[in-house]
Amino acid sequence: MTTNEPSVTIGDVSHSTFAIGSHARAESRHQAAERDPAAGELLAAVRELRADLARIRADERIRALDEELAGAEEEIDRTGTTGRSRRQRLRELLADAQSVLSLFTSAGTVAELLAR
Repeated sequence: MTTNEPSVTIGDVSHSTFAIGSHARAESRHQAAERDPAAGELLAAVRELRADLARIRADERIRALDEELAGAEEEIDRTGTTGRSRRQRLRELLADAQSVLSLFTSAGTVAELLAR
């Protein structure tokens, strides 16, 4: 026996707000992660370096560095900090691209903040 009842399928609801029912009400409050002062400094330096990188012709090393910097920026915005493995990867990428990055003081700032 089949019924003509409507069906509802809900997929992934991560980071979503929804309500079901005739009197349902949904509220959503998203709060940015609290960031420590050191992460705030690093975030500003990462953004400055990414802006500088946009001004040069990128090779494979610079593209890899920019991708990792973008990930760090997103991670700081989302969690308020960066993980140890990301900081280590950024140090390695900065060292690898040092010949190009020596032109930018922003690269020195990021490297200094990562060393802390």
